[in-house]
Amino acid sequence: MTDKTESQAVEKTETANAPGVKTEAQPATAPGVPSEVVELETPLQRGKTLVSEITIRKPMAGGLRGVSVVDVMNLDVAALSKVLPRITTPALTEGELKTMDIVDLIQLGSALNGFLTPKKFKEVEA
Repeated sequence: MTDKTESQAVEKTETANAPGVKTEAQPATAPGVPSEVVELETPLQRGKTLVSEITIRKPMAGGLRGVSVVDVMNLDVAALSKVLPRITTPALTEGELKTMDIVDLIQLGSALNGFLTPKKFKEVEA
């Protein structure tokens, strides 16, 4: 996982016709919103595009509507399936999340949990 500011975060993809060839898109989210890029162990296939990295941005309170924060922090698959499509670029679908490699889902959930942990607790752990 890599921490990046929004102006640095870009979606990188590989095309199915040219594996190993990466293209860069526009910045993933708005400037100033903290984000983290998660490299997938098992890339997702979207048509002819292979998605190997997902940018996850820090959610606002509305991004967590309809789920328990405790469930999100416990990496509950149902809760993550509701929240992650709202805060990822490219936006993941519930179907993709249900078929995603569990290691990749845990990486995304852990990145999300990093945004939910107050700074004062992060400093104690370091």
